[in-house]
Amino acid sequence: MAVLTIRNIDDAIEQRLRVRAAVNGRSMEDEARAILRAALSTDAPRARNLAQAIHERFAALGGVHLPETRREAILHGGMDR
Repeated sequence: MAVLTIRNIDDAIEQRLRVRAAVNGRSMEDEARAILRAALSTDAPRARNLAQAIHERFAALGGVHLPETRREAILHGGMDR
């Protein structure tokens, strides 16, 4: 197994890790391993779709239903391209 050393952790992060470890009945080292394992448990990162990510982020707030707008072709007023 590999050994990983992490330096320069903010005091607030270290304190949160210490509390989370205590709540879960683990050492800080075991808690850090559990966090890494959970964060990296998926096989491969899925491609992010920005629209879907925004929808998921705000879904709990409810939605807005907008009527479809009929669109017509834009006429170039005789201007040839």
